Amino acid sequence: MSEQQQASRHQVVIIGSGFGGQCAAINLKKNGIDDYVILERRDFMGGTWCQNTYPGAAVDVQSALYSIASEPYDWSQMFADGDELQRYTNHVIDKHRLREKTRTGCNVSSIRWQEASQQWQVSCEDGRRFLAQFIINASGPLSTPVIPAFKGRERFEGHSFHTNNWDHNYDYRGKKVAIIGSGASAAQVIPAIAEDVAQLHVFQRSPHWVIPRPDYRFKPWQRAILRRRWAYKLLRQAVYWALESRVIGFKYSEAMLNILAKRRALKHINKQIADPELRAKVTPDYTIGCKRIILSDTLYPAYCRDNVTLHCSEDGIAEITERGIRTQQGQDLDLDLIVYSTGYDATDGVISYSVEGRGGQTLQSAWAEFPRAYLGTSMPGFPNLFVVTGPNTGIGHTSAIVIIEAQMDYIMNSIRAVQRSNSKTIEVNRDAEKRYTEHIHSEMERTVWKSGGCNSWYQSKSGHVIAMFPGFSFTYRRWTRNFRPNDHQLS
Repeated sequence: MSEQQQASRHQVVIIGSGFGGQCAAINLKKNGIDDYVILERRDFMGGTWCQNTYPGAAVDVQSALYSIASEPYDWSQMFADGDELQRYTNHVIDKHRLREKTRTGCNVSSIRWQEASQQWQVSCEDGRRFLAQFIINASGPLSTPVIPAFKGRERFEGHSFHTNNWDHNYDYRGKKVAIIGSGASAAQVIPAIAEDVAQLHVFQRSPHWVIPRPDYRFKPWQRAILRRRWAYKLLRQAVYWALESRVIGFKYSEAMLNILAKRRALKHINKQIADPELRAKVTPDYTIGCKRIILSDTLYPAYCRDNVTLHCSEDGIAEITERGIRTQQGQDLDLDLIVYSTGYDATDGVISYSVEGRGGQTLQSAWAEFPRAYLGTSMPGFPNLFVVTGPNTGIGHTSAIVIIEAQMDYIMNSIRAVQRSNSKTIEVNRDAEKRYTEHIHSEMERTVWKSGGCNSWYQSKSGHVIAMFPGFSFTYRRWTRNFRPNDHQLS
């Protein structure tokens, strides 16, 4: 048997090297587990913020909270840009020497449960194989970009790419450009390139609510104070509790949502856009918060530029031609570049590779109706498998890393339960998962994501809201810390 075909054995295999994978590795080490390996499909580490390098890339959660709690950082501003986030994630990777634990270029194609040996077999596309007692999937929900099947897309003779794979070798300056999509990534790209391109056509399926971005660049003396752990923790807690209040609007009070957000958003439109026709195009007809709220002070001024045209749904894409885009109004746009800012398979495609559990059951069949998991992390029939940022763990009001860290509490409690009992496996009971899922979707009915009147990526094809957790993050954190042995079986 060749070296490539021989399976490498580990106690834990982590799939993905973004913040989820980094948190998993750090927590395993804290719990005395050093026999792990990280598998990364790309030839570099760092996940989303090392992959997404499009112009204007930045985070929309305050930096002090959009960071690992145990890994404070000397942030230069309240909302970090993409370059600073890259420096941060590489700082964490290097501090914990995670590169030596990582196998890059290892794109997982399948994992299969081996009943006889009570372990998982992991196969990568290049032929490398791994055996592990535990699997922590941290591939992330924003890792598989999606481009809709526009008529004629393959005929376009110009240049094109998804924002997730920005081609920095292509010089867009002075070019005629179209951006398809108007969500969070597009809202950052549009202002970043509008001044440099000859023409910019933005195709909007439906508008997003936009509120001002309260950014702030820290002064040297402030950064000096924030280097002290107590000060950094204080800022982090202040940001956390301020953001938690948003849930009251998202779930309990549309009136409060209007007061806190909608009025602010409408004022933002009226302040930055004078043209009534353009105002109408960017004003949503659904409840604010139903789709992701965008933070930006630069998007609307970009729309107002003479070289920028916003196409709403009534003037959308009829087809893509050899030379550009034909709109539904019959206009032929000559283009040099088409940028797809069309999102990710973040709901139905939570895990992109084949998963086969006990008795040959596939995750695809288990999730045939819609993706579901106990605490968004574990599934019956799939022992010792944990999904980071799984179904209903998304958070619309605070940092995703808060949820990731909460999941680590549950995962580590599960692993410790196996170790203490001298067992080999842990598996959530089917009834426990069913009760949890029913409760989550019952609570979801009260939220703006379910009743807000929009069509968003938060919903799966089933109509269920899969991406979001329907409540306060401290509720979820309490659930993950309170490990329930009776909800699980050890063997």
